[in-house]
Amino acid sequence: MSSTTPIQTQQAPAAIGPYAQGRAGGGLVFVSGQLGLDPATGDFPSAELEAQTRQAMANLKAIVEAAGCTLNDVAAVDVFLTDMGDFAAFNTIYQSFFGDHKPARAVVAVKALPKGGRVEIKCLAVR
Repeated sequence: MSSTTPIQTQQAPAAIGPYAQGRAGGGLVFVSGQLGLDPATGDFPSAELEAQTRQAMANLKAIVEAAGCTLNDVAAVDVFLTDMGDFAAFNTIYQSFFGDHKPARAVVAVKALPKGGRVEIKCLAVR
């Protein structure tokens, strides 16, 4: 028997591989990396970083909320960008979701992301 329980919501896209949208246990919520995929269509809203970032953050927020938390409960965030030149634009959108709350964070550049995405975001929240 697992000591964690899966987190699942229709407000975020289904996993595109053998993993859960998130898992909770021991007072922690682990949210899998979220691409900017529209949950209704499974596609990106556009090729633009801004649209993908907004959707990825909305997906992350939906999973956090499905676990009974809010973005204020997020303790750490990991961000993967395919172009570090997008860092400033990403930060503007990111801050619009978190406001004054500032989780610990890492941002790394990667060569590629699934489905040709431009950004992927995962987090850890505390219940």
